[in-house]
Amino acid sequence: MKLATIQNNTRDGQLVVVNKKLTQAIAVPQIAATMQAAIDNWKTTAILLQNVYQDLNDDKLTETIDFTTAAVMAPIPRAYHWADGSAYVTHVELVRKARNAELPESFWTDPLMYMGASDAFIGANDDIEIADEAWGIDFESEVAVITDDVPAGVSAEEALSHIKLITIINDVSLRNLIPNELSKQFGFYQSKPWTSFAPVVVTPDELEGDWKGGKLHLPLYSTLNEQLIGSPNAGVDMTFNFGQLIAHAAKTRSLMAGTVIGSGTVANQGSVDGSSCLAEVRCLEIIKDGKPSTPFMSFGDRIEVEMKDQNGQTIFGKINQVVTQYNK
Repeated sequence: MKLATIQNNTRDGQLVVVNKKLTQAIAVPQIAATMQAAIDNWKTTAILLQNVYQDLNDDKLTETIDFTTAAVMAPIPRAYHWADGSAYVTHVELVRKARNAELPESFWTDPLMYMGASDAFIGANDDIEIADEAWGIDFESEVAVITDDVPAGVSAEEALSHIKLITIINDVSLRNLIPNELSKQFGFYQSKPWTSFAPVVVTPDELEGDWKGGKLHLPLYSTLNEQLIGSPNAGVDMTFNFGQLIAHAAKTRSLMAGTVIGSGTVANQGSVDGSSCLAEVRCLEIIKDGKPSTPFMSFGDRIEVEMKDQNGQTIFGKINQVVTQYNK
């Protein structure tokens, strides 16, 4: 099943069911007006939404809309909880190597995670609005999941059953603001603006054999100004699967329905298939040449992030954003 949210002049938008080809959609206010309402009552709504999804793919429904031209919002425009992990420890290891820092052994057994801004997520085609290029604008291509209610102390195995929806995201970072924030030893804030989402979220069954062991085993493509930066496989070299990430987040407290958990920047060891952020590209340049040569993003740059199935069909739709200067 594929779901999305389209604009309707409200903050939380209108939930729609989208067909497999991402060409047609239909609103379902009789089931749930918003994505949050659907996930709040998932045991009931999932069955009803699945029936609509089947009828939509069978061309049995009227009053559908053209999804290719729809004004999409983030599938869940604001969430109660957004936590981003760093599941690809090879990526962290590379960053540390570039600055001659040793990777603590605990990083291989205890996930890194931070809580991000969930008061507003932005849509796949929304501009990335940043006030100053000097802040070091970077994209981060990731996989993310949305859960139902998760009990505190859940095991990693049990946590997998709480994953209801999957998508891809661009977790924008302002790299030049990060060092000062981290030096205070109190975490990210200014360096992490709003996160953008692909047009649709999908249920795990939609991914068939490519979703296994709490990992999504497909390449994630990141293209900057029509140049492919990387296409690492999201299921390879993922040290912590999503069950482990959820269990980490729920160690001391339960998670509410609609919680979003991110994988962190997708990376493969040695970056053999390229990178999912410019910071990694620059680290590779530092290791090779002693200094970076690739700049961070500038106003006017376009970043596209997409994942396709084994037949080359887009799964979540494409994140397609332009960096623009924020105007008050």
